[in-house]
Amino acid sequence: MSAPPIKCHETSRPKILLRTVCIHLFLCSIQASFAAASEGPSKRINIFSPSSTPALEIGHLAMFVFTITGAVFIVVTALLLFVIIRYRARRADDASEPPQIYGSNQIELAWTVIPGLIVVVLFLATARVLFAVQGALKPPSALDVTVIGHQFWWEFRYPKLGIVTANELHVPVSNPNHPTPTYLKLMSADVDHSFWVPQLGGKTDLIPNHINEMWIDPLKPGLYLGQCAQFCGVEHAKMLLRVYVDTPDQFVAWIANQHQPGNQEPQAAVGRHVFETLSCMNCHTVEGTAATGRFGPDLTHLMSRSTIGSGIAVNNPDNLRDWIKDPDHLKKGCLMPAMQLSDGQLNPLVAYLSTLH
Repeated sequence: MSAPPIKCHETSRPKILLRTVCIHLFLCSIQASFAAASEGPSKRINIFSPSSTPALEIGHLAMFVFTITGAVFIVVTALLLFVIIRYRARRADDASEPPQIYGSNQIELAWTVIPGLIVVVLFLATARVLFAVQGALKPPSALDVTVIGHQFWWEFRYPKLGIVTANELHVPVSNPNHPTPTYLKLMSADVDHSFWVPQLGGKTDLIPNHINEMWIDPLKPGLYLGQCAQFCGVEHAKMLLRVYVDTPDQFVAWIANQHQPGNQEPQAAVGRHVFETLSCMNCHTVEGTAATGRFGPDLTHLMSRSTIGSGIAVNNPDNLRDWIKDPDHLKKGCLMPAMQLSDGQLNPLVAYLSTLH
Protein backbone atom coordinates (compact mmCIF):
# COMPACT_ATOMS: atom_id res chain seq x y z
CA MET A 1 0.00 0.00 0.00
CA SER A 2 1.42 3.38 -0.98
CA ALA A 3 2.14 5.94 1.67
CA PRO A 4 -0.32 8.85 1.99
CA PRO A 5 0.83 12.09 0.41
CA ILE A 6 2.54 14.56 2.69
CA LYS A 7 0.50 17.74 3.12
CA CYS A 8 2.11 21.09 3.82
CA HIS A 9 0.64 23.18 6.58
CA GLU A 10 -1.48 26.00 5.18
CA THR A 11 0.39 28.55 7.32
CA SER A 12 3.73 27.58 5.76
CA ARG A 13 2.69 28.33 2.19
CA PRO A 14 2.87 32.17 2.44
CA LYS A 15 6.31 31.89 4.03
CA ILE A 16 7.55 29.58 1.28
CA LEU A 17 6.11 31.86 -1.40
CA LEU A 18 7.63 34.98 0.17
CA ARG A 19 11.03 33.28 0.48
CA THR A 20 10.88 32.16 -3.17
CA VAL A 21 9.95 35.66 -4.37
CA CYS A 22 12.76 37.27 -2.35
CA ILE A 23 15.36 34.83 -3.69
CA HIS A 24 14.09 35.34 -7.26
CA LEU A 25 14.27 39.13 -6.97
CA PHE A 26 17.74 38.97 -5.43
CA LEU A 27 19.07 36.75 -8.22
CA CYS A 28 17.41 38.89 -10.91
CA SER A 29 19.00 42.00 -9.46
CA ILE A 30 22.45 40.42 -9.45
CA GLN A 31 21.97 39.10 -13.00
CA ALA A 32 20.82 42.48 -14.29
CA SER A 33 23.69 44.30 -12.57
CA PHE A 34 26.32 42.04 -14.06
CA ALA A 35 24.63 42.12 -17.46
CA ALA A 36 24.76 45.90 -17.43
CA ALA A 37 28.29 45.93 -16.12
CA SER A 38 29.51 43.66 -18.91
CA GLU A 39 28.65 46.21 -21.60
CA GLY A 40 30.74 49.12 -22.75
CA PRO A 41 34.12 50.37 -21.56
CA SER A 42 33.37 49.88 -17.86
CA LYS A 43 33.30 46.17 -17.02
CA ARG A 44 32.14 46.25 -13.39
CA ILE A 45 30.28 48.50 -10.97
CA ASN A 46 32.99 49.10 -8.38
CA ILE A 47 31.69 50.71 -5.19
CA PHE A 48 35.28 50.94 -3.88
CA SER A 49 36.49 53.15 -6.72
CA PRO A 50 34.91 56.59 -6.12
CA SER A 51 35.37 59.14 -8.91
CA SER A 52 33.43 62.12 -7.57
CA THR A 53 33.72 64.32 -4.48
CA PRO A 54 30.49 63.05 -2.83
CA ALA A 55 31.51 59.45 -3.57
CA LEU A 56 34.99 60.09 -2.16
CA GLU A 57 33.52 61.51 1.05
CA ILE A 58 31.17 58.52 1.36
CA GLY A 59 34.05 56.15 0.58
CA HIS A 60 36.27 57.64 3.29
CA LEU A 61 33.42 57.39 5.79
CA ALA A 62 32.77 53.77 4.78
CA MET A 63 36.44 52.86 5.29
CA PHE A 64 36.40 54.57 8.70
CA VAL A 65 33.28 52.63 9.72
CA PHE A 66 34.74 49.37 8.40
CA THR A 67 37.91 49.98 10.41
CA ILE A 68 36.07 50.56 13.68
CA THR A 69 33.57 47.75 13.23
CA GLY A 70 36.35 45.45 12.03
CA ALA A 71 38.35 46.19 15.19
CA VAL A 72 35.26 45.49 17.33
CA PHE A 73 34.70 42.22 15.45
CA ILE A 74 38.31 41.12 15.98
CA VAL A 75 38.28 41.95 19.71
CA VAL A 76 34.92 40.26 20.35
CA THR A 77 35.87 37.19 18.28
CA ALA A 78 39.22 36.89 20.06
CA LEU A 79 37.58 37.09 23.50
CA LEU A 80 34.93 34.59 22.45
CA LEU A 81 37.51 32.10 21.17
CA PHE A 82 39.59 32.57 24.34
CA VAL A 83 36.58 31.83 26.57
CA ILE A 84 35.49 28.84 24.46
CA ILE A 85 38.95 27.27 24.54
CA ARG A 86 40.08 28.30 28.06
CA TYR A 87 36.88 27.33 29.84
CA ARG A 88 35.78 24.34 27.78
CA ALA A 89 34.48 21.25 29.53
CA ARG A 90 37.16 18.79 30.58
CA ARG A 91 36.97 15.17 31.70
CA ALA A 92 38.42 16.04 35.08
CA ASP A 93 35.63 18.54 35.84
CA ASP A 94 33.29 17.50 38.64
CA ALA A 95 30.32 19.19 36.86
CA SER A 96 29.69 21.38 39.90
CA GLU A 97 28.53 24.96 39.46
CA PRO A 98 31.41 27.46 39.65
CA PRO A 99 31.36 30.31 42.18
CA GLN A 100 28.83 32.98 41.23
CA ILE A 101 30.21 36.50 41.39
CA TYR A 102 27.78 39.35 40.83
CA GLY A 103 28.61 42.93 40.05
CA SER A 104 31.76 44.47 38.57
CA ASN A 105 31.70 48.22 38.20
CA GLN A 106 34.77 48.19 35.99
CA ILE A 107 33.33 45.70 33.47
CA GLU A 108 29.90 47.30 33.41
CA LEU A 109 31.43 50.75 32.82
CA ALA A 110 33.62 49.35 30.06
CA TRP A 111 30.80 47.72 28.08
CA THR A 112 28.64 50.82 28.53
CA VAL A 113 31.10 53.66 27.96
CA ILE A 114 33.11 52.13 25.09
CA PRO A 115 30.10 51.32 22.84
CA GLY A 116 28.65 54.74 23.68
CA LEU A 117 31.87 56.45 22.58
CA ILE A 118 31.93 54.39 19.37
CA VAL A 119 28.36 55.45 18.54
CA VAL A 120 29.18 59.12 19.20
CA VAL A 121 32.29 58.97 17.00
CA LEU A 122 30.38 57.31 14.14
CA PHE A 123 27.57 59.86 14.49
CA LEU A 124 29.96 62.81 14.34
CA ALA A 125 31.83 61.35 11.35
CA THR A 126 28.56 60.75 9.49
CA ALA A 127 27.26 64.24 10.33
CA ARG A 128 30.49 65.79 9.02
CA VAL A 129 30.09 64.03 5.66
CA LEU A 130 26.40 64.95 5.44
CA PHE A 131 27.13 68.65 6.03
CA ALA A 132 30.14 68.59 3.69
CA VAL A 133 28.14 67.09 0.81
CA GLN A 134 24.77 68.77 1.29
CA GLY A 135 26.19 72.12 2.38
CA ALA A 136 28.52 72.57 -0.60
CA LEU A 137 27.97 75.87 -2.40
CA LYS A 138 26.69 75.65 -5.97
CA PRO A 139 29.11 77.42 -8.36
CA PRO A 140 27.83 79.47 -11.32
CA SER A 141 29.43 76.97 -13.72
CA ALA A 142 27.25 74.10 -12.46
CA LEU A 143 25.14 72.09 -14.89
CA ASP A 144 21.46 71.60 -14.00
CA VAL A 145 19.70 68.35 -14.92
CA THR A 146 16.18 67.27 -14.01
CA VAL A 147 15.92 63.50 -13.52
CA ILE A 148 12.44 61.95 -13.75
CA GLY A 149 11.97 58.30 -12.83
CA HIS A 150 9.38 56.31 -14.79
CA GLN A 151 8.35 52.67 -14.72
CA PHE A 152 10.89 51.54 -15.85
CA TRP A 153 13.21 54.11 -17.46
CA TRP A 154 14.93 57.42 -16.79
CA GLU A 155 14.15 60.80 -18.32
CA PHE A 156 16.85 63.51 -18.30
CA ARG A 157 16.03 67.15 -18.96
CA TYR A 158 18.61 69.92 -19.32
CA PRO A 159 16.47 73.04 -18.72
CA LYS A 160 19.16 75.61 -19.56
CA LEU A 161 20.24 73.73 -22.69
CA GLY A 162 16.78 72.79 -23.99
CA ILE A 163 17.68 69.09 -24.24
CA VAL A 164 15.57 66.05 -23.35
CA THR A 165 16.99 62.53 -23.48
CA ALA A 166 16.53 59.17 -21.78
CA ASN A 167 18.44 56.49 -19.86
CA GLU A 168 21.93 57.80 -20.70
CA LEU A 169 23.04 60.90 -18.82
CA HIS A 170 25.83 63.00 -20.34
CA VAL A 171 27.74 65.36 -18.02
CA PRO A 172 31.07 67.18 -18.31
CA VAL A 173 34.15 66.13 -16.39
CA SER A 174 34.90 68.46 -13.48
CA ASN A 175 38.35 70.01 -13.27
CA PRO A 176 39.36 70.67 -9.62
CA ASN A 177 40.87 73.99 -10.74
CA HIS A 178 37.63 74.91 -12.52
CA PRO A 179 34.82 72.86 -10.93
CA THR A 180 31.91 71.94 -13.19
CA PRO A 181 29.60 69.95 -10.94
CA THR A 182 26.25 68.59 -12.09
CA TYR A 183 23.25 69.28 -9.88
CA LEU A 184 20.42 66.76 -10.23
CA LYS A 185 16.81 67.58 -9.39
CA LEU A 186 15.17 64.22 -8.73
CA MET A 187 11.45 63.66 -9.40
CA SER A 188 9.15 60.70 -9.96
CA ALA A 189 6.32 60.35 -12.46
CA ASP A 190 4.71 57.39 -10.72
CA VAL A 191 6.17 55.43 -7.77
CA ASP A 192 9.28 55.60 -5.60
CA HIS A 193 12.58 55.18 -7.45
CA SER A 194 16.18 55.66 -6.34
CA PHE A 195 19.07 57.14 -8.35
CA TRP A 196 22.31 55.31 -7.63
CA VAL A 197 25.61 55.44 -9.49
CA PRO A 198 28.02 54.03 -6.88
CA GLN A 199 31.21 55.60 -8.24
CA LEU A 200 29.67 59.07 -8.40
CA GLY A 201 27.53 59.40 -5.27
CA GLY A 202 25.17 57.86 -2.77
CA LYS A 203 21.60 56.71 -3.26
CA THR A 204 18.92 59.38 -3.42
CA ASP A 205 15.23 58.56 -3.71
CA LEU A 206 12.81 59.94 -6.28
CA ILE A 207 9.49 60.38 -4.52
CA PRO A 208 6.15 61.36 -6.12
CA ASN A 209 5.12 64.96 -5.37
CA HIS A 210 8.44 65.66 -3.67
CA ILE A 211 11.72 67.00 -5.08
CA ASN A 212 15.08 65.72 -3.87
CA GLU A 213 18.44 67.02 -4.99
CA MET A 214 21.99 65.72 -5.23
CA TRP A 215 25.17 66.71 -7.03
CA ILE A 216 28.15 65.00 -8.61
CA ASP A 217 31.46 66.29 -9.96
CA PRO A 218 33.07 63.40 -11.87
CA LEU A 219 36.85 63.71 -11.82
CA LYS A 220 37.61 61.31 -14.68
CA PRO A 221 35.92 60.92 -18.07
CA GLY A 222 34.37 57.58 -18.96
CA LEU A 223 31.27 55.47 -18.50
CA TYR A 224 29.76 54.98 -15.04
CA LEU A 225 27.00 52.43 -14.47
CA GLY A 226 24.15 52.49 -12.01
CA GLN A 227 20.51 51.53 -11.59
CA CYS A 228 17.36 52.15 -9.63
CA ALA A 229 18.04 51.13 -6.02
CA GLN A 230 14.40 51.14 -4.88
CA PHE A 231 11.93 48.38 -5.67
CA CYS A 232 9.54 50.13 -8.06
CA GLY A 233 7.71 47.27 -9.72
CA VAL A 234 8.17 44.12 -11.77
CA GLU A 235 11.13 45.37 -13.82
CA HIS A 236 12.94 47.25 -11.06
CA ALA A 237 16.08 45.14 -11.55
CA LYS A 238 16.27 46.17 -15.22
CA MET A 239 15.83 49.90 -14.67
CA LEU A 240 19.49 50.55 -15.42
CA LEU A 241 21.22 53.83 -16.18
CA ARG A 242 24.47 54.96 -17.75
CA VAL A 243 26.35 58.17 -17.00
CA TYR A 244 28.79 59.31 -19.68
CA VAL A 245 31.35 61.76 -18.31
CA ASP A 246 32.61 63.68 -21.33
CA THR A 247 35.63 65.86 -21.86
CA PRO A 248 34.74 69.53 -22.53
CA ASP A 249 35.06 69.04 -26.31
CA GLN A 250 33.00 65.85 -26.25
CA PHE A 251 30.27 67.51 -24.18
CA VAL A 252 30.07 70.50 -26.52
CA ALA A 253 29.79 68.14 -29.50
CA TRP A 254 27.08 66.13 -27.75
CA ILE A 255 25.07 69.29 -27.03
CA ALA A 256 25.37 70.40 -30.65
CA ASN A 257 24.11 67.01 -31.86
CA GLN A 258 21.19 67.03 -29.40
CA HIS A 259 20.08 70.42 -30.71
CA GLN A 260 19.65 69.02 -34.21
CA PRO A 261 16.06 68.13 -35.21
CA GLY A 262 15.12 64.55 -35.98
CA ASN A 263 16.69 63.23 -39.16
CA GLN A 264 14.27 63.29 -42.08
CA GLU A 265 16.06 61.27 -44.75
CA PRO A 266 13.84 60.86 -47.87
CA GLN A 267 14.56 57.12 -48.11
CA ALA A 268 13.00 56.66 -44.64
CA ALA A 269 9.78 58.52 -45.49
CA VAL A 270 7.70 55.34 -45.48
CA GLY A 271 8.87 54.44 -41.96
CA ARG A 272 8.25 57.98 -40.77
CA HIS A 273 4.70 57.76 -42.11
CA VAL A 274 4.19 54.51 -40.17
CA PHE A 275 5.52 56.18 -37.02
CA GLU A 276 3.28 59.22 -37.37
CA THR A 277 0.10 57.34 -38.26
CA LEU A 278 0.24 54.73 -35.49
CA SER A 279 0.02 55.30 -31.74
CA CYS A 280 3.85 55.60 -31.52
CA MET A 281 3.53 59.37 -31.74
CA ASN A 282 1.14 59.44 -28.77
CA CYS A 283 3.90 58.24 -26.41
CA HIS A 284 7.15 59.43 -28.03
CA THR A 285 8.59 62.70 -29.30
CA VAL A 286 10.70 63.24 -32.42
CA GLU A 287 11.61 66.89 -32.89
CA GLY A 288 10.64 68.25 -36.28
CA THR A 289 7.69 65.88 -36.64
CA ALA A 290 4.11 65.76 -35.39
CA ALA A 291 5.17 63.30 -32.67
CA THR A 292 5.04 65.09 -29.31
CA GLY A 293 4.16 62.30 -26.87
CA ARG A 294 5.53 62.45 -23.32
CA PHE A 295 4.65 59.03 -21.89
CA GLY A 296 7.72 57.31 -23.36
CA PRO A 297 11.34 58.32 -24.02
CA ASP A 298 12.20 61.10 -26.46
CA LEU A 299 13.38 59.39 -29.68
CA THR A 300 14.78 62.41 -31.54
CA HIS A 301 18.33 61.06 -31.20
CA LEU A 302 17.55 57.43 -30.40
CA MET A 303 20.51 55.94 -32.25
CA SER A 304 23.00 58.18 -30.44
CA ARG A 305 22.38 56.01 -27.36
CA SER A 306 24.33 52.83 -26.75
CA THR A 307 21.43 50.82 -25.36
CA ILE A 308 17.65 50.49 -25.51
CA GLY A 309 15.10 49.52 -22.88
CA SER A 310 16.94 51.39 -20.11
CA GLY A 311 20.18 49.51 -20.67
CA ILE A 312 18.91 45.96 -21.20
CA ALA A 313 20.11 45.52 -24.80
CA VAL A 314 22.64 46.99 -27.21
CA ASN A 315 21.05 49.57 -29.50
CA ASN A 316 21.16 48.11 -33.00
CA PRO A 317 18.50 47.50 -35.68
CA ASP A 318 18.04 43.82 -34.78
CA ASN A 319 17.42 44.49 -31.08
CA LEU A 320 15.31 47.52 -31.94
CA ARG A 321 13.12 45.35 -34.16
CA ASP A 322 12.72 42.75 -31.40
CA TRP A 323 11.92 45.48 -28.89
CA ILE A 324 9.18 47.03 -31.03
CA LYS A 325 7.73 43.66 -32.02
CA ASP A 326 7.47 42.33 -28.47
CA PRO A 327 8.87 44.52 -25.66
CA ASP A 328 7.76 42.00 -23.07
CA HIS A 329 10.17 39.46 -24.57
CA LEU A 330 13.20 41.60 -23.70
CA LYS A 331 11.81 43.25 -20.58
CA LYS A 332 8.97 41.24 -19.12
CA GLY A 333 6.50 43.45 -17.32
CA CYS A 334 7.45 46.70 -19.08
CA LEU A 335 4.64 49.11 -19.82
CA MET A 336 5.30 49.49 -23.55
CA PRO A 337 2.65 47.48 -25.47
CA ALA A 338 3.33 45.20 -28.42
CA MET A 339 1.94 47.03 -31.45
CA GLN A 340 1.14 43.86 -33.44
CA LEU A 341 2.78 45.31 -36.56
CA SER A 342 3.11 43.42 -39.81
CA ASP A 343 6.53 43.02 -41.44
CA GLY A 344 5.42 45.57 -44.02
CA GLN A 345 5.05 48.11 -41.21
CA LEU A 346 7.81 46.94 -38.88
CA ASN A 347 10.69 46.93 -41.42
CA PRO A 348 10.28 50.53 -42.64
CA LEU A 349 9.62 51.71 -39.08
CA VAL A 350 12.92 50.21 -37.86
CA ALA A 351 14.68 51.68 -40.91
CA TYR A 352 13.31 55.12 -40.02
CA LEU A 353 14.21 54.91 -36.33
CA SER A 354 17.74 53.77 -37.30
CA THR A 355 18.30 57.15 -38.98
CA LEU A 356 17.61 59.11 -35.79
CA HIS A 357 21.14 59.94 -34.76
